[in-house]
Amino acid sequence: MVSPRLIAKIESEEPTLRLAVLIDADNAQAAVIEGILAEVARFGEASVKRIYGDFTSPNSSSWKKVLQKYAIKPVQQFAYTTGKNATDSTLIIDAMDLLYTRRFDGFCLVTSDSDFTGLATRIREEGLMVLGFGEQKTPDAFRNACHKFVLTELLRPSIPQAEPVAASKVEPAPANTTKPNQETPKSPEFPRAFILDALEQSSDENGWAHLGTFGSYLTKLQPDFDSRVYGFKKLSDLVKANTDLFVTEERLPPGQTHKQLYLRTK
Repeated sequence: MVSPRLIAKIESEEPTLRLAVLIDADNAQAAVIEGILAEVARFGEASVKRIYGDFTSPNSSSWKKVLQKYAIKPVQQFAYTTGKNATDSTLIIDAMDLLYTRRFDGFCLVTSDSDFTGLATRIREEGLMVLGFGEQKTPDAFRNACHKFVLTELLRPSIPQAEPVAASKVEPAPANTTKPNQETPKSPEFPRAFILDALEQSSDENGWAHLGTFGSYLTKLQPDFDSRVYGFKKLSDLVKANTDLFVTEERLPPGQTHKQLYLRTK
């Protein structure tokens, strides 16, 4: 469970979490680094940015072009034996060293490798936030070990988001206009039952739920839930678009200057 101190920081107006961003170069793509760092900035400050891999290998050439631009510290790790991944071990050792400094509020693990599931679980046991970033192929074990998991396919700057998927219909998958080595997340069927159940669990005795409380509960139940998968930039856009499911209401809390969105089932 995340400590109350972290919850207070997350709910404050300015993101103040000190985060360590650790990237597995063998299981991440340089094309999405800008989107990843922008996503990290939503939660806090990337106090440490390190990437692990064998940068003498041709496979790491794309990373060399962006390390200096984004001030990411490369940690060189030679492949000692064919078939064995020394990069994973180095990243895990560094993560534990950083964890024991007690200077960080959370870790961002950029990888599609389930081998880091144990690391994510260990960090959570310390009461720290764990944000995961990986491709669609990332196993559920690692996704569910994170507090929040973000698909990196959604962060590609050159790929448009999928068409919005409403509860009343499922749009067919768009034609493949990307390059052969790129993957675009397909628009899955709208998870109507899951969303309605989450709303019921997060609502008050009158059936109303604050959007933030609703969104938090969705992520707790399913860390990789993301409204962008269904073509909506924000959860509020998803809610407002599905008028056959939700009734929304904007309220001005006492002492506040900005209205907040509440919703209930229709």
